[in-house]
Amino acid sequence: MDSVFNDKASLVLRKMLEYPTKSWVAKDFIEDTNIGYAWAARVLSQLRNKGYLKGVARGRNASSTLRNAKELVQAWTQYYTFERNRTFAYYSPDENIPSKTKRFFNEAKYKEGYALTLHSGANLVTNHVRQENAYFYLDPNRFDEISLELRKALDLKELKKGGNVYFIQPYYKNSVFFGAQKIGGYRVVSNLQLYLDLYHFPQRGREHAEYLLRTLKEEGKNLGG
Repeated sequence: MDSVFNDKASLVLRKMLEYPTKSWVAKDFIEDTNIGYAWAARVLSQLRNKGYLKGVARGRNASSTLRNAKELVQAWTQYYTFERNRTFAYYSPDENIPSKTKRFFNEAKYKEGYALTLHSGANLVTNHVRQENAYFYLDPNRFDEISLELRKALDLKELKKGGNVYFIQPYYKNSVFFGAQKIGGYRVVSNLQLYLDLYHFPQRGREHAEYLLRTLKEEGKNLGG
């Protein structure tokens, strides 16, 4: 395991951050993260060695609780940037691309094959940054297939750079959709993934990430859920 912030290991972190005060054991991560007991135990061990966890390490009463969720997320932003993803740029003069995309996924065989991110996703929570671009993560297991059908359905023109519609092949192939939420009929990545994507994004990303954090806090929510 090269890092506790890599794709598969991050499933443990994502689940813990949904309930940052809960005590955990390795078996708690098996059912809805699709990872094995040994892997979960290894991630917990590494998190403990790095000082991110507190609790009893071994024995009948063994359990782990996050020591400082904020510190963990900040360390994550030092590992991950949105540029780790592979992004494809397109252009459309149609201002209704998001709603047409929603309709495409509602009617097609790819019911949960996408999720909005960056400003286009975060604005559904905050309505903070006015911009016209749409950023879509697509299912990495069917990326080429979905991308082709969606391009045809929306009549998109592919560009080398620029554009206003972006299809994203995720770096976090196993975990990017973990905690995805429905807002206004759109599928959006988790608040945590929104924050991570925005944090180093050059176009007002840090500003929006911090505003998202404040908005969630005011609503009594945390990044994980």
